[in-house]
Amino acid sequence: MTTTHDVINPATEELVTTVALATVEQADEAIARASAASAAWRAVSPADRGLLLRRFSDLVGEHQDELAQLEVANAGHTIGNARWEAGNVRDVLAYYAAAPERNFGRQIPVAGGIDITFREPLGVVGIIVPWNFPMPIAGWGFAPALAAGNTVVLKPAELTPLTAIRLGELALEAGIPEGVLTVIAGRGSVVGERFVTHPDVRKVCFTGSTAVGQRIMRGAADQVKRVTLELGGKSANIVFADSDLELAAARAPYGVFDNAGQDCCARSRILVERSVLDRFMEHFEAAVKGVVVADPREESAEMGPLISAGQRETVRSYVEDAAEDVEVAFRGEAPQGPGYWYPATVVLPRSTSDRVWREEVFGPVVAVMPFDDEADAIAKANDTAYGLSGSIWTRDIGRGLRVARGVEAGNLSVNSHSSVRYATPFGGFKQSGIGRELGPDALEAFTEVKNVFISTD
Repeated sequence: MTTTHDVINPATEELVTTVALATVEQADEAIARASAASAAWRAVSPADRGLLLRRFSDLVGEHQDELAQLEVANAGHTIGNARWEAGNVRDVLAYYAAAPERNFGRQIPVAGGIDITFREPLGVVGIIVPWNFPMPIAGWGFAPALAAGNTVVLKPAELTPLTAIRLGELALEAGIPEGVLTVIAGRGSVVGERFVTHPDVRKVCFTGSTAVGQRIMRGAADQVKRVTLELGGKSANIVFADSDLELAAARAPYGVFDNAGQDCCARSRILVERSVLDRFMEHFEAAVKGVVVADPREESAEMGPLISAGQRETVRSYVEDAAEDVEVAFRGEAPQGPGYWYPATVVLPRSTSDRVWREEVFGPVVAVMPFDDEADAIAKANDTAYGLSGSIWTRDIGRGLRVARGVEAGNLSVNSHSSVRYATPFGGFKQSGIGRELGPDALEAFTEVKNVFISTD
């Protein structure tokens, strides 16, 4: 029996709409349609496949504001961020529109003949999208998968399905054939699990918690199924004494409080060289208290609400229920009344073993701790199960490169908090995941290499 889910606006707690959640049988039907469409999509010439993706990109651009408004209502993203996210989907599609004609194999010199390789599509790909960045992460999955000649069944999070559903409609309007990109709303325990167990799904792409990623990886092992996993993070923002301290402090809020801290790349641990800690905290306090937390529809809003009451309670527990382990240094403001609001909060943990220092809070809470020298900074940054992202602030480019090489993380920035560029690979070390999204690496991850030897005897 089909169940439904009420989509709630996290800024107002009002009902946006109700969506039907797919059953196992409906998931099987979607996978069957994708499997039936696979041979024809694979046979589309690279030039024509690229043209369809370009049309899809153009349509997303034409509907950028509509998609942004939908994300504001569905996910509570600020309107400025939501516009960027819709634009990112447009740009990612445009980037991969050029990829089908550049999906090269190789010619390898061998004795007695010619050896060539082909990069061939996998078949049906199941993509599981999280609630924190529904639009861009959907695009990061389906754009390279489609460019490589695969068909896709995409499951958005039940909390935030609306923009993914609309993107699926725009794909059809662009001329992408029926069954090539199918979007079905559903629970992870139903649809996501079926992606893992269904023999026709050749790869599962998942973005979400490390615990769920581990379950997917275990399940995929039964069929030796390919996976790309982008999981949790507890990234470090390392501030050296020789940095532009005012700039580092002014930018720090946007490295952790973007999307109300619901970001796996959030620099939720700030490490500051001990000799400048007090000065940094003075500048940082002013910057945190200057973050505009408001109705995400307002153009001035820089931070919106958390996604749900449950998420707010989880975030609250890391601070209020752990008062013996953490000291609240200062806080920003948050609106009163309806909405799942939580203020930007800066805490001082008493030990590196404290939960708020070690675990992914996934909310607007950042922990600050001093370090003594370069080696101590690297050691503290690496003292985590995660390794997704991070930042290094220094005027010494040699130090910046040394520390970047020393920190165990997949995406690092020097004098910046930028983690994502569509032309460069994105993914984590350790328990932050397996595989890479974006850039040329993602296209290769949606293909198999076939080797063919031709005798010239």
